[in-house]
Amino acid sequence: GYNQGGGYPPSQGYQPQGGYQPQDGYQLQGGYQPQGGYQPQGGYQPQDGYQLQGGYQPQGGYQPQGGYQPQGGMWGTPSVKPYPAFNANADAEILRKAMKGFGCDNKKVIQVLCARSNGQRQEIARAFKTMYGKDLLDDLKLELHGDHEDLILALMDRPAVYDAKQLRKAMEGLGTRESVLIEIMTTRTNAQIGELKYVYGQMYHSDLEKDLIGETSDHFKRLLVSLCTGGRDESMHVDPVRANHDARKLYQAGEGRLGTDESTFNAILAAQNYAQLRLVFDEYHKVCNRSIEQSIQNEFSGDIRDGLLAVCAVVRSKAAYFATLLHNSMKGVGTRDGDLIRAVVTRCEVDMVDIRSAFESMYKQPLEKMIKADCSGSYEDALVALVRGN
Repeated sequence: GYNQGGGYPPSQGYQPQGGYQPQDGYQLQGGYQPQGGYQPQGGYQPQDGYQLQGGYQPQGGYQPQGGYQPQGGMWGTPSVKPYPAFNANADAEILRKAMKGFGCDNKKVIQVLCARSNGQRQEIARAFKTMYGKDLLDDLKLELHGDHEDLILALMDRPAVYDAKQLRKAMEGLGTRESVLIEIMTTRTNAQIGELKYVYGQMYHSDLEKDLIGETSDHFKRLLVSLCTGGRDESMHVDPVRANHDARKLYQAGEGRLGTDESTFNAILAAQNYAQLRLVFDEYHKVCNRSIEQSIQNEFSGDIRDGLLAVCAVVRSKAAYFATLLHNSMKGVGTRDGDLIRAVVTRCEVDMVDIRSAFESMYKQPLEKMIKADCSGSYEDALVALVRGN
């Protein structure tokens, strides 16, 4: 099974006999897990070490290979990689000293937690509990404040757990934050979507697809359901003849008729691989003399328009998509800290180096510089550490 950087476990994992929990996935909160032989749909085996509190444990201490991105065949370059000279006990001790007594040494907290991979942070949390009989997260919550606290706690979640929490938060209460649903559902790989659905079900005793359906409507709902299947072709196979055929189909479903046949857009944009879709977009431009994005702007409105435009942006360049998102989170008056934190936390172990260079070429200034102008204090230091990398 391939692995995509963000600390998601490999799709095929070791399956323990008779429910024995390997050390690495030991469940501090819920204890012993009897299910042992259950194989969830989709080939991944999260059962093993699922930890409601500390997030998801990859089987057998597997370290993600620096941000492999199967979609679109591009390798992402992470800024934060597993720390080579890693020692969980030593790190736990540094954190304990940093938080002991009056005040908190934020620099030390950043030095440790922003320079370790997600898997390593989980090991530090276990070592901390073993050594001091306290929960690292509880101590961090007591000692840190504001945006800085939100950022550090986000780093402590397993990626699938963090995504599940973000989706849940976007759907809770009055009104739904569709932009968050769009961002997560359009940018995660099939394996990540599969695990996210599993973890969401475990955490909230609810079905992600059903919740998405309950919170959205019409064509936007259908797009999210399509993305939620995690069934996109992730190969690099391209077929130019088919691309021309599909480009014409898109034209006939939109610009070439009165009204819009949304299902054709959904069928092509949600299922095909990125390389093939880039060909479709090129052909589309030849067929109708405008970009697919311009046509979507003309033919759609509201959430479905935003969703389809996000799919197009991600297909063209995931790095540019996140560069835009980061820029939007900081431009103008005030900062959309939720968006800024989520983008930095979820991409630093996947493709942050690519995002940085996309940002600089698009906005003619380094991402780091904009963060420094927009944020302050320990929060700024932590963001810069993650963007700069270890």
